[in-house]
Amino acid sequence: MKGYFLTRRVVAIVLLFAVAAGAIATWQHYVPLLRNLSYLTGWLLLAVILFLTAYNGRKKLPFLPLGSSRAWLQLHAYVGWLSVVVFFAHVGWRWPDGWFESCLTWMYLVVIVSGVLGLLWSRYVPRRLTSRGGEVLYERIPVIRRSLQDRAEDLALRSVAAARSSAIADFYIAHLSDFFRGPHHYWSHIVEVRTPWNRLQSKLDDLSRFLNEEQRLVLGQVTDLVRQKDGLDYQYALQSSLKLWLFVHVPLTYSLLILTGLHVVLVYGFSLGAGFRP
Repeated sequence: MKGYFLTRRVVAIVLLFAVAAGAIATWQHYVPLLRNLSYLTGWLLLAVILFLTAYNGRKKLPFLPLGSSRAWLQLHAYVGWLSVVVFFAHVGWRWPDGWFESCLTWMYLVVIVSGVLGLLWSRYVPRRLTSRGGEVLYERIPVIRRSLQDRAEDLALRSVAAARSSAIADFYIAHLSDFFRGPHHYWSHIVEVRTPWNRLQSKLDDLSRFLNEEQRLVLGQVTDLVRQKDGLDYQYALQSSLKLWLFVHVPLTYSLLILTGLHVVLVYGFSLGAGFRP
């Protein structure tokens, strides 16, 4: 199965490069013969941007028979790469002169770069989640976190009566209460740095040396909950990073579409004002 997907991806990439090369060759051959080539490439680029924007709408309408989301994502990626060729053909393979065109170019490049980075990250994150025991449903993370917090607090309170010592309860208040209350070590999980967990584990080990056997059993249960909470924070960090990327990439895409529409209005406005008919 893995070989099949790899072969399909290689074929798709080869076809993408073939289409891009064909488009460049066609452009170079016919550019001396075509009048107003910028209008042709401009409308083609607008159509491509509209198609790329439509993917976000497709995700909001999963019940419609419009093809699988995976297929749309593949098309979104390949058409996005193809748009680069169309864009540079549209601007004549040079950097635009006007300030508005320069802003539009920068916006397009930012959208493309954010899309590429997001695509790579979305491929990388599932593999990392799988290595840590599989993906947890994002919407259930707060519920699971609250459950872990309640169990840890209960163990800490019961340890006072059972062992007639407040050592574990005091440790919980000093080092774990805030930890269980919400997500922690966001960027450490993103970049796969285990220093915060190692530091907390070291504190738990230090406490264990001063406890009796019964207290160590309770602390072992608390440590297991701490480990689960750390794994949950790992899930939250990676999954929320994907959602954060969408909050960046999607608004940028719509902003690009608005600027493109304004660009069309300005171009045709100046052309018609000058008595030119494309």
